[in-house]
Amino acid sequence: MKLLHLDTSALGDHSVSRQLTSAIVARWQAGLDGLEVEYRDLDRDPIPHLSGRTLAGSDELERARSEATMQQFLDADAIVLGAPMYNFGIPSTLKAWIDRVAVNGRTFRYTANGPEGLAGGKRVVIVASAGGQHGGQPTDFVEPYLRQVFGFLGITDIEVVRADGIGMSPEHREAAIAQALGSLPEPLRDAA
Repeated sequence: MKLLHLDTSALGDHSVSRQLTSAIVARWQAGLDGLEVEYRDLDRDPIPHLSGRTLAGSDELERARSEATMQQFLDADAIVLGAPMYNFGIPSTLKAWIDRVAVNGRTFRYTANGPEGLAGGKRVVIVASAGGQHGGQPTDFVEPYLRQVFGFLGITDIEVVRADGIGMSPEHREAAIAQALGSLPEPLRDAA
């Protein structure tokens, strides 16, 4: 089984989403023999945002990087994604990654009956962290957006681990992390 571990937080060692994605990956590594993990830090090594040159394919290096990002996504059986909330949405580095993997004819297509996802069969675990209490609220544009994007690509096996209120006080942060650590998903045994 191939697992793609994506981190997007700009907070480095102070990041709750990074702490939780690492805990999930460590749990899966301990529970699945032969698990192959590929790690990508979109803060440390960001993908350039889309531009006219990107869409035109006129930059060879950019085209090669985009193809490598797409192939890394397609090869993954599971994705563990750290998605902290920044100003009610996802980090722009995550949006740039999504723009590389949501490609007509590769991961979805339009049909007479509407769009059809082509990247199904994957499992996605989203670690959503936020300074305030946003889970299930109208102010949460992280979880609904990511569910929509991955669903559009044909991925229906989506789980969310939440850590809300981490910016409210040290006690809130500690409680949110403890609650999230208590709800980490188990690896799928038959996926190995």
